[in-house]
Amino acid sequence: MDSLETELDRARELDVGELADAIEAIGFECTRCGACCKSEDGCGDGSSTDESDPEPHTATVFPDEIRRLQEAGDYDFRDVARPMPYGIEATPDGPQGETFEWALQTDACGDCTFYEETDGTGACTVHEDRPLICETYPFSVALGGTSQPMGEAVDTEGMVRAHECEGLGRDISRDDAEDLAAALKERAVRELQEAIGVRENYEPTDVEGVVVHDSEGQKRPDGTEL
Repeated sequence: MDSLETELDRARELDVGELADAIEAIGFECTRCGACCKSEDGCGDGSSTDESDPEPHTATVFPDEIRRLQEAGDYDFRDVARPMPYGIEATPDGPQGETFEWALQTDACGDCTFYEETDGTGACTVHEDRPLICETYPFSVALGGTSQPMGEAVDTEGMVRAHECEGLGRDISRDDAEDLAAALKERAVRELQEAIGVRENYEPTDVEGVVVHDSEGQKRPDGTEL
């Protein structure tokens, strides 16, 4: 397996033009269906979910993206992000465990807290400041250490992977493909930089509750450092 540093070098060498070619070949136009912003089986009627419902929507967000969203809307940390649930267990004493990423906060139905829908048309209330994972969906690149959002790829072209989305296969302009490709390259680089930072700053902890290890160190669920 290649090292994270090797994969980071590969990410930095990605050709935006070639990524744009691949995106054009696959095709994409956002239909604003909201599927990528919602829990697979959310409330539907706006009522609260119960314990039998699926896991809520998860979208990875970097520490600096959390701060940008906080500043954009004067939000508290926990209005924006929550610990990624993987590695955390519910116990009689409350959630316990360690995780290595932050996810965008969700509402009672498991949908992204920044998603709103009117007459079946979705919208992002922080669109201009949305994280790279949202800006680049439904695409990813085939590099070790980079994420594969929303399950396995349903289409591939060169280094580009396309994931489940009803907007796939639609015409996309060259300018939009290049903008998307540039963001996709940036995300690949950032994901690998974050992974390296997590590894370099990791310290074992022996404290009660939930700990998030990110590239800046060890934090509580409210973003405060241990």
